[in-house]
Amino acid sequence: MSSKKTVSLNILGKEYKIACDYEEEESLIESAKQLDDKMRKIRNAGKINGDDRIAVMVALNIAHELQILKEENLKLNQNLNECLSNMRHKIENVLEND
Repeated sequence: MSSKKTVSLNILGKEYKIACDYEEEESLIESAKQLDDKMRKIRNAGKINGDDRIAVMVALNIAHELQILKEENLKLNQNLNECLSNMRHKIENVLEND
């Protein structure tokens, strides 16, 4: 059973205290840094006003990136399964012909 700890994160100058497992702390801190960076870039571009609108834009961008990665992962898994199936058939053919 993993124990929890509270981590302080700073996003757009605001502090957020988040509970997480000890082993997830580094990843959470890195995620918060990436989020802060993306939000600052959008805010500094000056096209969107308000932290809530900036947060929604970043969330949409991240969700879109995740969807693309999921689709790529699915294609890679399908290709891998096809390659493994072809390899299995070749091995079976070799073993049958011995």
